[in-house]
Amino acid sequence: MSNNKTKNCIVTPGFPASVEISSNPKTRTFDKHWIPMFNQKLTVAGIPSETAELPEAWYPDYKKLKTAFEKYDINDNTILIGHSGGNAFLVRWLGDTKTKVAKLILVAPWKIAEPGDELREKLYNYPIDESIKSRVGEIIMFTADNEQSEGVESLKIYHDALGGKVIELKGHGHYILNHMETEEFPELLEIVLA
Repeated sequence: MSNNKTKNCIVTPGFPASVEISSNPKTRTFDKHWIPMFNQKLTVAGIPSETAELPEAWYPDYKKLKTAFEKYDINDNTILIGHSGGNAFLVRWLGDTKTKVAKLILVAPWKIAEPGDELREKLYNYPIDESIKSRVGEIIMFTADNEQSEGVESLKIYHDALGGKVIELKGHGHYILNHMETEEFPELLEIVLA
């Protein structure tokens, strides 16, 4: 973290189910879906954007994730974007650190672990610090009309605690490539540039 006041964006991807998925270029998430093209377009538009590379994302230990994440330049002009389980980390981190940021955008937010998934349960099971909304300039949440039931429930948990604007897009599922059928995400780009 720094006191640098440069506007920037950091995207925190979701957490793959296993090391095999995370290490396979065909299945890992940090360089797939809409994220690379979004980062590129936002950077070209004048706002540097990068994907947070978090260690052992298939084994999401909050303390390790926090240490890695805090190497990024985060200030009150930063835009934080999470995808799926990456939102659970971002919201927890904002609550822990009391950091001020310009925008928090939750894409397909997730906060519910699969039964028996103790690691994600440890990461996801925390009370949301409702004072986050007083330290974030704008909160926006993207969902879809065909999101899974756990995703719908997760969105409600985040929205009840943080408020903000909810945008529901048709046919985007969990905002992954095979649901969206495109790497383009113009609605997100428009919101960030607004």
